[in-house]
Amino acid sequence: ADITTGHALANGLRTVYLPVTKRGDASTLAVVDLVRQNIPEFQKILPEDIKVSYVFDQSPVVNRTIRDLVKEGGLGALLTGLMVLLFLRDWRSVIVVVVNIPLALLAAVFALWVSGQSIHLMTLGGLALAIGILVDESTVAVENIHAHLARGASPALAAYEGTRETALPRLLAMLCVLAVFIPAFFMVGAAKALFVPMALAVGFAMIASYLLSSTLVPILSVWLLRGQGAQGHGGPALSGLQHAYAGLLRGLVSLRWPLVLAYLALSCSVIWFVGGRLGTEIFPAADNGQFALRLRAPSGTRVDLTEALAKRVLQIIGREAGGADKIEVSIGMVGVHNSSFPVNLVHLWNGGPEEGWLAVQFKPGSGVHIAPFQERLRAVFARELPDVRFSFEPQDIVSRVMSFGSPTPVEIAISGSSLPVSKAYADLIIEQLRKIPALRDIQIAQTLDYPTVAVNVDRERAGLLGVRMGDVTRSLVAATTSSRFTKPIYWADPGTGISFNVQVQIPEARTTSLEDLGNVPVKSSGAESVLLRNLATIGTGTSPGTYERYNVARLLSITANLHGSDLGTAMQAIRQAVKAAGAPPEAKTKVDYRGQIIPLEQLLGGFQSGLIIAVVVILLLLIANFQSVRLALAVVSSVPAVLAGVVLTLWLTGTSLNIQSAMGAIMAVGVAV
Repeated sequence: ADITTGHALANGLRTVYLPVTKRGDASTLAVVDLVRQNIPEFQKILPEDIKVSYVFDQSPVVNRTIRDLVKEGGLGALLTGLMVLLFLRDWRSVIVVVVNIPLALLAAVFALWVSGQSIHLMTLGGLALAIGILVDESTVAVENIHAHLARGASPALAAYEGTRETALPRLLAMLCVLAVFIPAFFMVGAAKALFVPMALAVGFAMIASYLLSSTLVPILSVWLLRGQGAQGHGGPALSGLQHAYAGLLRGLVSLRWPLVLAYLALSCSVIWFVGGRLGTEIFPAADNGQFALRLRAPSGTRVDLTEALAKRVLQIIGREAGGADKIEVSIGMVGVHNSSFPVNLVHLWNGGPEEGWLAVQFKPGSGVHIAPFQERLRAVFARELPDVRFSFEPQDIVSRVMSFGSPTPVEIAISGSSLPVSKAYADLIIEQLRKIPALRDIQIAQTLDYPTVAVNVDRERAGLLGVRMGDVTRSLVAATTSSRFTKPIYWADPGTGISFNVQVQIPEARTTSLEDLGNVPVKSSGAESVLLRNLATIGTGTSPGTYERYNVARLLSITANLHGSDLGTAMQAIRQAVKAAGAPPEAKTKVDYRGQIIPLEQLLGGFQSGLIIAVVVILLLLIANFQSVRLALAVVSSVPAVLAGVVLTLWLTGTSLNIQSAMGAIMAVGVAV
């Protein structure tokens, strides 16, 4: 049998674990459903004592997002209906307005399909974001239709005039909202990949809403508002409020210049001082009841010992969670994949037999909160397993995608011509990083001291004994691994036509020490073989367990997690720490930031430039519509108040500036004008 290099675990038991990955253009839900449906088919072709079971997938994240979209849609419809009912006092008008929400969303989904987009987190987020403003178009049209009905017009005439008069203002409002998403198409990197699908979802929904308010709303109004007659709307309370507001405006207009200056000063102060205190991250932190953990035992630990260690870690996790019954499922990989397995290591990478990866999913309602639970586990592991290094890794689909291939949110790659020089500089950086209170699990990802056996052949003695170097190599390969690495041999079964790998190797139990290795026979030109110890010296040493390269240069990766801090604040502290470590010892030594650091910088840069471009585009639209720079500036003057309100709300609610709140802020600008 092959040398055992790793074990897959499911709920702490050895298993054959088959990860299923989808193509970029495939649907997560469709792939999950197909795999579930075919589990019985898989079972049919296997012996009865082998059970195939479905363990884990990422579909709950997508399903939860869809449920949130439905919930937001229902909440938006309810609140909009209440407002229409409050001001128009007509339940039939509520139906006319609310029916536009599902129809606009369905039209947007169809447009996304036509444009080649799929339903994923970003498009769903865009649709959820658009729900709040979808009803604006139909609300304006219905309100104006009611105004014409109050003047005595027939339902048909009121629907026609009310829709016609609001067509241009509604078009301008829609264009202002769409204009704020134009910069998304000029962004680069991660910011563009995140913003464009969301912008398309919002844009399609808004266009559908405008078309429905111009076609379906007047038709429904004619059908449902028959017999409305010359009934007014608003009521005495609203009329009194309007008169009071008009009186207040007359008093404020006389003080317009001092008020404008005070307004600008206050808004800018809030944006500058309060906005500077906001945390920044790509996505807000979410507790989905799952986490992944990477453990690294001392270098060279045998895979069976690492497996036992992984099982003990699972026991500790169950104990600290309040019982193993709170864990829904756990999966893991200990050691490395066997070289004969056609597995793409990009999905799960372990560096050696001393390394293991575990993923844990808690049951719904378990009461376990992931962030504080991870912090408690760090203290327990440090006390009970002091020789093992641990690092928590993102397990949910959002965090894994946002890390862009890095195992942790923070990764610093140090590359250069000399690995020892890079290691010395990495140690200096780690020393500075440990001074940052928000960083956890700081370590070098690669194993640099993997134990090795050095076999130094005395070529002169080997020649006298009739041994060639090729003979020594073949004997060593068979004693330590397998002959298939030097001379692959395949045998085809005549009955089935299946090819089998034929290899020569010494059983693992026969080579357990340097003495056993020295007793390995080596073929010679003579009649008898020669023991390896008679022509070579055998000793121990260390070597890097993994060589990683970027642009040909070898690199080391410093990884770290965050706790109790947003990524933006930690990012500034990390850059200061690298600066405090001093200049690189060699000109060829280079420091690169990976993980979520670069995508966050691209996101913030795209948000700032996008906001400026959006305001300029809206200003140009208003100038073209009003044919007046003054009127356009008067409308755009509401932007500082909008941004100040957004900043103040985020600060009061403890919310960070992330892709969702940034998109909401940009959309608020379009809605406000």
